[in-house]
Amino acid sequence: MIDKNRMLAIAKNNGIDISHCIDDLVKYAEILVEYNKKVNLTAILQPEEIEIKHFLDSLIFANNEKVQGKVIDVGTGAGFPGVVAKLFKPEIDLTLLEPTGKRVEFLKYLCKELNIEATVIKERAEEAARKQWREVYDVAAARAVAPLNILCEYCLPLVKVGGCFIALKAEIDEELVQARKAISTLDSKVESVEKFTLPDDSTRCLVIIKKISQNSSVYPRNGGRIKKSPL
Repeated sequence: MIDKNRMLAIAKNNGIDISHCIDDLVKYAEILVEYNKKVNLTAILQPEEIEIKHFLDSLIFANNEKVQGKVIDVGTGAGFPGVVAKLFKPEIDLTLLEPTGKRVEFLKYLCKELNIEATVIKERAEEAARKQWREVYDVAAARAVAPLNILCEYCLPLVKVGGCFIALKAEIDEELVQARKAISTLDSKVESVEKFTLPDDSTRCLVIIKKISQNSSVYPRNGGRIKKSPL
């Protein structure tokens, strides 16, 4: 499975100390690979790919100073970046939002095996934001779920005023231009775009969007309208 010393070095080279959670990351990888034999969670299963494309990618998010308080990981899938963030920062109050039942069962099993507390919700983001989870989170995160303009409508209604939505992306310049209307319509602004180069020379970006005021009750629209007519 993943090489502990190599993972420690990869993180250290990016200014991240994971000595307190490396054993849990090793266990996470083992659980992921084994469970993936019966439920399709990820196509990334080689040790070095897990270390870089799943763990380092998520740790770059987790290491950001904005990641604190109540955090919701939208469309978390196999738990990235939310579970990694919880292992790295045990103090965060984590919610994992995932609409697929088999993945929800995996997430519950994973949290139990890793002995971490997290709320796991089987719900679509656009539905969750019309229920008790609306505008209650300090941070919403999404990792490569959809284009940024669509992600904004999924995620920003979950964020409290003054909080932020952090999108984890590979390339962002074109999407950022296309998302200007969505960001403005959803009473928010781009606070920063942080770019990183991973050891495999791929690019990662954290797009940090701050929520300025409450969203209109019109948003989010239903999922079909969001996809058919993005803001």
